[in-house]
Amino acid sequence: MTLMEDAKKGLITPEIKSVAEVEGIDADTVRSCVAKGLVTIPRNIKGKSRAFGIGKYMSVKINANIGTSRDFVDIDDEVEKAKVAVEYGADTIMDLSTGGDLDLIRARIMDAVDVPIGTVPIYQAAASHKTVVDMTSDDMFNAVRKHAEDGVDFVTVHAGVNYNAIERLKNSDRITNMVSRGGSFTFAWMIHNEQENPFYAEYDYLVEIAKEYDLTLSLGDGMRPGCIHDASDGPKFMEFITLGELVRKARQSNVQTFVEGPGHVPLNEVELSVRAMKELCHEAPLYLLGPLVTDIAPGYDHITGAIGGTLAGMCGADFLCMTTPAEHLALPTAEDIREGATVTRIAAHAADLTRDGQKERARAVDERMAVARAELDWDTQYATAIDTERARTIRENRYTGSDACSMCGELCAMKIVKSALEESRQKDN
Repeated sequence: MTLMEDAKKGLITPEIKSVAEVEGIDADTVRSCVAKGLVTIPRNIKGKSRAFGIGKYMSVKINANIGTSRDFVDIDDEVEKAKVAVEYGADTIMDLSTGGDLDLIRARIMDAVDVPIGTVPIYQAAASHKTVVDMTSDDMFNAVRKHAEDGVDFVTVHAGVNYNAIERLKNSDRITNMVSRGGSFTFAWMIHNEQENPFYAEYDYLVEIAKEYDLTLSLGDGMRPGCIHDASDGPKFMEFITLGELVRKARQSNVQTFVEGPGHVPLNEVELSVRAMKELCHEAPLYLLGPLVTDIAPGYDHITGAIGGTLAGMCGADFLCMTTPAEHLALPTAEDIREGATVTRIAAHAADLTRDGQKERARAVDERMAVARAELDWDTQYATAIDTERARTIRENRYTGSDACSMCGELCAMKIVKSALEESRQKDN
């Protein structure tokens, strides 16, 4: 049986119990949310990952994308990126490799970390062909089954890219058309072969494979906007509607899902995107890339993504795919992954400060930092910081003889007020 099926029968499984303990939530609440599809715990029956809860009442989770390209194939480097991502706060890893021995790369990454692993099987379906349009529908489904058999916990499938969505795209005034790589593979294949998307046309078969392995379906946003101009347009919303239909079908078969979303979205439209996706997709957990709130910050898109991700998390997004400084520019390095993971972890925590089920726990962490700052307790500040190493390094590189920081030294506002308050109390006594 799948985890969702167990949950519907009232069973509190070890995965559900573990998530409840980690999140500080009643186990039966977690079970009920899993049963309804409001919380997803991606964990393949053949996998070895820890259980993570994504969705209602859960803390906001973050994903790190890693993987080779056809231009750069270094398996050791990708393994190191996976380890760095987890060290700096990534809850899941997606292997997006397109170059080299994809089976070996995936296996090495899965051996290196114990968090849930996601993939995009269509990349492997296309890998053995000269062009992406030459792959067959059997190649696509066989790749899904292969990844499931290998123990992958969730797979991105762009099942919402269908003929209806393509017509919307053709009639739109988009600048960037389609920026989803998996979506573009699907689009090109459909146009060339004059056939409907196999993952949409034969969705029941896809669900059947997923159910066999308790594989979570990450319903991909092939029509996500790739620039601010294209945000909140017809193709995007048409895909939302289709993804909502696919969520319901998966739930009927007790298969877990979450839904992927945009993309590039101006700040004033982030709430619209999140609430629309939540409503149209029946409150399924929502997985966002960013969203990036401006197009003009190459080299800093981990920042533009964190700005959008914080607001999105406050509005109901559950899962943030981090961006790195290399976004739009190059294959990221391990250092790019470290910086992207850290910044996205900040965004996730900032969102947790506002979320039902998590804000009390999140605010307790901030209160611990506030007390440590008031008391000039540096060890506690370092321990509480999202990036302990960087906080310590910055202070120690500008060391002061004062117990305050080198910005103020003995002119520290908190020291001055603390001393004045003590003097006032002595006078009152």
